[in-house]
Amino acid sequence: MASEVTFRRVRLLQAAVSEILGVCVSRLTLNEDRRGSLVEAYRTDELQTLFIGQPQMAYISATLGGVVRGPHVHKYQTDMFVFLGPEAFELYLWKESAPGIIGKAERMVVRPCWRAVIPPGVIHAYKNIGTELSLVFNLPDRLYKGINKQHPVDEIRYEDDPDSPFQVPTD
Repeated sequence: MASEVTFRRVRLLQAAVSEILGVCVSRLTLNEDRRGSLVEAYRTDELQTLFIGQPQMAYISATLGGVVRGPHVHKYQTDMFVFLGPEAFELYLWKESAPGIIGKAERMVVRPCWRAVIPPGVIHAYKNIGTELSLVFNLPDRLYKGINKQHPVDEIRYEDDPDSPFQVPTD
């Protein structure tokens, strides 16, 4: 005899607002039942207007408490980060308002079960604002180094440049 499982759908906040065109940050629906929970990280029907391509690879990064990843930018790649936690992150975004003129940094707190779609040309970084090792799942629409890792990396990194205009505050 099969037992029936019913999920309870919990949607807390709908979305965080970004003034940078093409960036979408949203809270994912947490489906809970007696076994635990399930989150749909990627659905083509939700992201087809934001995520032009399809994910070409997936990876999970583990970030120590207080550590920053980035800032960096991709010329062609769209990132789709799913923040898994257990800690919250600060997400930083920058965009040129005109050639050579960088707009003010946007900063927002993203908690576990939040998703951020970041299109090409948007400088981005995130910082684990907790103390525990926390996970981020990424589904970029480009392969790292291309097919068979034979091509240049589509990334400009700023984190090691002390004169970079893209700075994430440290504690």
